Amino acid sequence: MRREHFTLDVNNIDWVETDGEPEKPAVSIDFTGPATMLRERLTGPDGDVLEASETDAALRLQGPLGDDSAGVVSVTNRVTGEFILELNEDADDVLQFIRAARGYGETAADDEGRYEVEITLDGEPFVTYDKRTFLVYDDEGSLLRQHSLIPSGVEL
Repeated sequence: MRREHFTLDVNNIDWVETDGEPEKPAVSIDFTGPATMLRERLTGPDGDVLEASETDAALRLQGPLGDDSAGVVSVTNRVTGEFILELNEDADDVLQFIRAARGYGETAADDEGRYEVEITLDGEPFVTYDKRTFLVYDDEGSLLRQHSLIPSGVEL
């Protein structure tokens, strides 16, 4: 699977910049490559689609944080550590999304997700996750806690 086969679209984040009413941020990731491989990666050994708790979302910076920083957004299998998907994105855009999720979390119930991820295959919905965590790593692989979305009480 190539990163070019993925398109990412976000919703409900503009309110952060305008101090508007918090809305749950959502991201849609559309895959236009060979669907068989992505389906396999999103499926556990039991044949069922992975649950939200079995996946992790992260941003890995490709350079120092600052103007025009690039990054790689990834979704991984929490049990095996294998990459499910990766795509290149502007780091500032992803950090704005994380700020929106953090702001939404201040008004949401403790057991509710902070953002939603929908993965589609050629425009057809395949799986939707309600997520609470989004980790950010610098270009050397160190966790940037201050930029990550980590629910209170979670130890990493």
